[in-house]
Amino acid sequence: MKILLTIALLVISNIVMTFAWYGFLRKPGQETDASQWWKLILMSWGLAFFEYCFLVPGNHIGRECGLSLAQLKITQEVITLTVFVPFMIFFMGEHWKWDYLWAFFCILGAVFFVNRESLMMP
Repeated sequence: MKILLTIALLVISNIVMTFAWYGFLRKPGQETDASQWWKLILMSWGLAFFEYCFLVPGNHIGRECGLSLAQLKITQEVITLTVFVPFMIFFMGEHWKWDYLWAFFCILGAVFFVNRESLMMP
C-alpha cells in the first residue's frame, strides 16, 4: 500500500513540475525580454515548492517501504514519460512519433533490470 502512495505522490509531483518546466513554452515564437525571464523563473520556483511537497514525502515513504535509490529514480523516470508524453501531445500540441514508444520500452527495460533481484526472489 505504501508503494502505491509513493507512486501517487511522485505522479502528482511530476505533473506539477512538468507544468513548471514546460508550461510556459506553449506559445512559441514570442520573444521574451529580461523582465519576463525573471517572472518565469520565479513562477517556476513557486510551482517547484508545491512539487517538492509531494516529491520529498513520496521518496521518503518509498525508502521506508524498502525501495532502493535506483528503484525510486527509475520509477520517477517511468512516471516522467507517462506524464510528459500526454502533456506534450494534448497540452503543447506536439505530434506523436513512434520513437516515443520505443524510448518508453527502453525505460521499461530499466525498470526490469533495477527490480530483477526482487522479482526473482521466491
